[in-house]
Amino acid sequence: MRKSKRRIARQRRHARVRAKVQGTPSRPRLCVFRSLNHIYAQVIDDSQRHTLVSASTLDPEIKGEADGKAKSAKAELVGSLVAKRALTKGINQIVLDRGGYKYHGRVKALAEAARQAGLKF
Repeated sequence: MRKSKRRIARQRRHARVRAKVQGTPSRPRLCVFRSLNHIYAQVIDDSQRHTLVSASTLDPEIKGEADGKAKSAKAELVGSLVAKRALTKGINQIVLDRGGYKYHGRVKALAEAARQAGLKF
């Protein structure tokens, strides 16, 4: 099955971003992926290749609260949840990996919510 031109273009943009953005133990990478209906966020330490914290719209903590809301509102919930989980693990500084998406809409909503919850980037 052939991938769409749009998806290939996003993957190329993401590869360019990943060449520059590196998650370290002191400042891990907040990676964002959005599908048609859901949004996923992971805090990753690239030096050890470990996912430290993750959250998505499929998490039981958010699922009931997110029903009937707009996609951007769901992204805000995910951003605040991933920030809360990161802060409990002692992570307060991160670097944002947009995943090849524009800093707009759901990605922006997630990032702004994470900032409001206390993450610095």
